[in-house]
Amino acid sequence: MAFESLSDKLQNIFKNLRGKGRLTEEDVHAAMKEVKLALLEADVNFKVVKRFVKETEAKAIGAEILNSLSPAQMVVKIVREQLVELMGGEPVQLDLKPSNQVTVIMMAGLQGAGKTTTAAKLGGKLKSAGRRVLLAAGDVYRPAAIKQLEVNAEQLGLDVFTMGIDHSPVEIAKGAYKLAQEKSFSVLIIDTAGRLHIDEDMMKELTDIKAAVPVDYTMLTVDAMTGQDAVTVAQDFSDKVGVDGLIITKLDGDTRGGAVISIKEVTGRPVYYAGMGEKLSDLQEFYPERMASRIIGMGDVLSLIEKAEQTADIEEQKKISENMRKGVFTYDDFMTQMNQMKKMGGISSIMSMLPGMNGIDPDAIDQSQFDRIEAIINSMTKKERSNPKLMNPSRKRRIANGAGVDISEVNRLVKQFEQMQKLMKQMNGMRKHGGLNNFFGKNLFRGRGMF
Repeated sequence: MAFESLSDKLQNIFKNLRGKGRLTEEDVHAAMKEVKLALLEADVNFKVVKRFVKETEAKAIGAEILNSLSPAQMVVKIVREQLVELMGGEPVQLDLKPSNQVTVIMMAGLQGAGKTTTAAKLGGKLKSAGRRVLLAAGDVYRPAAIKQLEVNAEQLGLDVFTMGIDHSPVEIAKGAYKLAQEKSFSVLIIDTAGRLHIDEDMMKELTDIKAAVPVDYTMLTVDAMTGQDAVTVAQDFSDKVGVDGLIITKLDGDTRGGAVISIKEVTGRPVYYAGMGEKLSDLQEFYPERMASRIIGMGDVLSLIEKAEQTADIEEQKKISENMRKGVFTYDDFMTQMNQMKKMGGISSIMSMLPGMNGIDPDAIDQSQFDRIEAIINSMTKKERSNPKLMNPSRKRRIANGAGVDISEVNRLVKQFEQMQKLMKQMNGMRKHGGLNNFFGKNLFRGRGMF
C-alpha cells in the first residue's frame, strides 16, 4: 500500500524519540535528518522536503516543546500538522452550479494514468450525490477508450455521448454540451485523449475544447506510481493548459507516495480525489488531514467508517444488530459480515486504515482462509446456517466433503463459532461486535489460527 515504507520509517523515528523522555535540540535535529531521508526516499520533491524539515524543526525546538511532559508526542503532532499543510490543509469540493445549469468538467492526463476510468468513477460519485451526469467520449485516437467509457458508464447507470472517431474532440465537446443543455443534465464530464508524453498537439486540443465550451473545471488525472514524474506532468499541464484540480490514481498500489505530498506545494493546485482501487466505487474525496494521519501511522478511521456506510446493506445490518441484541448470531450473519468486508476492499484494505497496522505485512494475511470459510458455510443447509445447534458428526462430514476440506477444518470453525456465540451473549449494545473482531484477531495470520 502507498506510504507503507515511509510510515514504518517515521514510526521508528518517533519511537526512538519517545524512548528519550525529554528532548534536546540535538535530539530534534538528528530526528529531522532522519525524517528528511525518509521523505526523500519516498520520492517527495527535494525543495518540498527542505522547506518541510526547516519549518518543522523550527517549531519543534521551541521551548514549549522541549520543556513539555511529552515532547516526543508534540513532535509527532507538529510533523502531522506540517504534512496536512503541505497537502493543502482543508479539503476541497467541487463547486457545482445549480441543477438547472450545466457544470462542465474536462478530464486531462497522460495515457495510462487511469483518466477514462476516473471519468466514469467521478460521474458515478456525482450521480450518487443526486446529479444527472453525461459523459462525453472525446478520445478519438483510441476506439478502446470509447468502448471502455461506455462499458463503465453502463455499470454505473450513466449516459454517454459519442460521435465515434470521425469527428474532432472539439466537435464532440460542443455536441455533448448542447445535448446536456437540451436534456437537462447538470454535469458534463468530457474525457479527452491522453498520450505517452506531453506534446503540443495534445495541449492545443485541450485549449481548443476550453475555447469551444465553458469548462468549469479542468481536472488533471496523475498516476501516483510515477512518483516525481507525476508532479512534473502536473506542472506542465498547469502551465500550458491551466489546471483547476487534481485526481491522484493508484494510491492503493505499491507506490512510495511522494507525489501526493509534493504535488499541491509544487503546482499550487488542490487534490480533489484519490483513486484507491480498480472498482468503479474506489474514488474517495481527498482529505489532507486523514492522509497525514495514515502517513504517520495513526490510521484513517473516518474513511473506514464512511466506506462501511457506503457499502453496507442497511436492512441486513439491522437484522444482524437485532439478532445480536437477542444474543443470536448465525452462520448467515457471519457470511453477511464477511461479504461486507469484501465490499470494503478486503481485510488488507481495512487494516491499512486502522491505527498501528502499518507494521503488519499484508502478505502475512492468509486470504485463502476466507475462501475456505465461505466454502464450508455454503456447504451447509439453510437450516444449519440459521440454527448452528443442528451440527453433529454426520452433518460435519457431509459439509467437509461438500467444501472439499478436511473435517478438522469444519470442527475448528464450528468450535470457534460457538465460542463467538457465547461471547455475543455476554456483551451488550455495540460491544457485541467485539466477538467478530475477536474471531478475526485470532485467525488473520498464517500459523496462528484456523487453517
